Amino acid sequence: MDISVSGIKKSFGEKIVLDGFSAAIRENHLTCIMGPSGCGKTTLLNILMGLEQKDEGTISGIPEKKSAVFQEDRLCESFNAVSNVRMVCAKGVKDSVISSHLESIGISDLSQPVREFSGGMKRRVAIVRAILSDSHILFLDEPFKGLDDDTKSLVMAYMVENTRNRTVILVTHSLDEVKALDCDMILMGEKE
Repeated sequence: MDISVSGIKKSFGEKIVLDGFSAAIRENHLTCIMGPSGCGKTTLLNILMGLEQKDEGTISGIPEKKSAVFQEDRLCESFNAVSNVRMVCAKGVKDSVISSHLESIGISDLSQPVREFSGGMKRRVAIVRAILSDSHILFLDEPFKGLDDDTKSLVMAYMVENTRNRTVILVTHSLDEVKALDCDMILMGEKE
């Protein structure tokens, strides 16, 4: 089922963040939400995930099982990479499958705790965790932030390959990312 967002309004005190925002998001497609800082992209994502309440408007079609990559990685710092991913996987997913996914995007030290990882390595673990989760929809808030160009290209290709026929909503500031991902695009302005 496609996701329908109609007339969403959200304010924080006197600050209007979303003012009548509407969009259609196709099921089993990658949709990028793009716009300048402060236009409400993250707030919209949080409303769609159910983490924030809208003031007005309607939303329909959001699957129940959700996964996310936030702007912060939100990993269990004392766990290794495989254990961080394992927490959200369906039963029956083997550690060897998780290891293979991590290794495919350059995470090869699978025994050390992620607190010893660089920021870019943590980001990649968070992305693999979201993709391998037992979810029907993925919300990705600037998932490639902090990755160098070569790593970003590798991770984008991995993401496209491993999210086919899943609904993915991705927030970005980068038109280059939108072009590389060949996705549907929703452009948000300063004031919606």
